[in-house]
Amino acid sequence: MKKNTYFTDIEQFRRDMTIKAELNHFPMQFSTTWGLFSPRAIDEGSKLLLNYIQVKHDDNCLDIGCGYGPLGLTLAKAAPDGRTTLIDKDFVAIEYTEKNIKLNNLSNCETFLSNGLNQIGKRRFDLIVSNIPAKVGNELLSLFLIDALKHLEPGGRIYVVTITGIRRYIERSFKEVFGNYKKIKQGKTYTVAMAVKENSHYDH
Repeated sequence: MKKNTYFTDIEQFRRDMTIKAELNHFPMQFSTTWGLFSPRAIDEGSKLLLNYIQVKHDDNCLDIGCGYGPLGLTLAKAAPDGRTTLIDKDFVAIEYTEKNIKLNNLSNCETFLSNGLNQIGKRRFDLIVSNIPAKVGNELLSLFLIDALKHLEPGGRIYVVTITGIRRYIERSFKEVFGNYKKIKQGKTYTVAMAVKENSHYDH
């Protein structure tokens, strides 16, 4: 009788995976699991964003939809004199981000559950980043951008990476909310864009 290996093989899928990568010249490692976005390797969109983002050493940063933390934890390394906040609506993502904060010996981070920015409180940031899902939807994107504007310091920047197919939609949305838009890098698959909180928005 042939041995059924299905149930024995399945146990390997329960084990955590480890990703080692150099991001922004920092050697980083991440514990991941199935069910999280891009669990076997850092996705190309995140890598593209990190290649083109400008971070100051004392930036207070926010990573929206952090997953297991590749964007936010790299920003925390790049801004050691600032504070980085990582949020996600998925409790598994937050659990693994907490693991990865320890794994990368970071003390300038915090992470917690939040649907969009609804748990941010009165925190304000110099830099906000997000790897925006292709199917984010108009309503959620609008909430996300309006709340990002509210929580940015004057002169603060927001960087996003999206699939190139929705770049025009992102451009229109940025111009409506922030009054400006800059395409940082457009590739075949992903586009990195940014906007700045300008003087006209200081009191919003």
